[in-house]
Amino acid sequence: MQQILILGGGAAGLAAALAAAQTAEGRAHITVLDKNAKVGKKLLATGNGRCNLDNRDITPERYFTSSPKALRRLLSAVDEAAPLAWFESLGLYTRTDEAGRVYPYSNQAADVLALLEHHLSRLGVEVRTGCTVQSLSQSQSRGGYAVQIETEAGRETLRADAVICAMGGDAGPQFGTDGFGTRFAAQCGGRMAPLYPCLTALQCAHPRKPLAGIRAKGCASLLDGADGRVLARETGEVQFTEYGLSGICIMQLSGLLAPGRGPKRPVAALDLFPALSETGLAALFAQRVGLLGSEAAEFWLGLLPAKLGRALWADAGLPENARALPASAWPKLAATAKCWRFEGLTPCGWKQAQTTGGGLLLDEVEDDFQFKGCPGLYFVGETLDCAGSCGGYNLHWAFGSGIIAGRAAAKLRKKKK
Repeated sequence: MQQILILGGGAAGLAAALAAAQTAEGRAHITVLDKNAKVGKKLLATGNGRCNLDNRDITPERYFTSSPKALRRLLSAVDEAAPLAWFESLGLYTRTDEAGRVYPYSNQAADVLALLEHHLSRLGVEVRTGCTVQSLSQSQSRGGYAVQIETEAGRETLRADAVICAMGGDAGPQFGTDGFGTRFAAQCGGRMAPLYPCLTALQCAHPRKPLAGIRAKGCASLLDGADGRVLARETGEVQFTEYGLSGICIMQLSGLLAPGRGPKRPVAALDLFPALSETGLAALFAQRVGLLGSEAAEFWLGLLPAKLGRALWADAGLPENARALPASAWPKLAATAKCWRFEGLTPCGWKQAQTTGGGLLLDEVEDDFQFKGCPGLYFVGETLDCAGSCGGYNLHWAFGSGIIAGRAAAKLRKKKK
């Protein structure tokens, strides 16, 4: 009987195992190996525990990679695998919000994991936890691969005709990830893009610490401080922190800070009044002076939180008394409110990152995610140089790549001796 090993019990690994079992129809023994005490630990935390498992608007532009041409090829294969339809065939009923984000109807990530575990058990897939993968080597005499693992009982070597590597990247070490998946890909001879924390908050050289905890809706832009070019814009809620900036729109911008590909002098610029032009905003400010009191805090009533308004006022270099200001002050304040600059940006560490940027280059795998030159060895999910935006894009990639690799592995035939 064919032996298939799935290294990693996260989203991609569980999808690969189940897809392989469905395709093999009892003609293969499939084993999932996971280092945690229970599979799906990171999956349970996705979407704030609701599991944003897909998005209705999947496009290559929503992903960060150093190989955009290869991404289009592989993403087309993932889309054809139709992860959402696959889940529906398993009995998952979903709901879609106004932004195209897809969730289980129950809004419970635990239900998605329970559904996968139910079908894995029904199809006889073996799940082994507490297993740390140590090495993989090709078997010269028997064909296939030998995988050495470490368990509480000691070291053990398993033989497999096909191996699917779904051990993830460095992001979220609190969920049991340690970057072994990407190191493993490098050990197998794969060319790698440098790793970096992706979908994470940003530290600033001069954070506005007194604003920590305040949230404001607006537009956040990533600029190249060297030439002022706008590299990307995201609209949403910005959260001020002691170290810098957070919020989904900020996390989206962090994906563009890849080593060697991002701007050398990244700057975040906040537009707190995106619906108004700079001229219109200046006129609004001038009008408010006669309607409200003379203090800066009163000036911001109904516009911004008082503490945020005072910080903006100070950064524009305006004195406290609004009535004493000349007419030229309002365009200056409007310019600051429309382009409030935060410089010296660096991504926060792996613990805050939702996913791993960089990884095994996409050109290193075939359309079925098989590692080129190594029949029966596959790399899927976060081990690859493909990081999606917030909103279900990463799970679409993880589930889809796992489904494709699982089906391909189950179709392999043993080589004749």
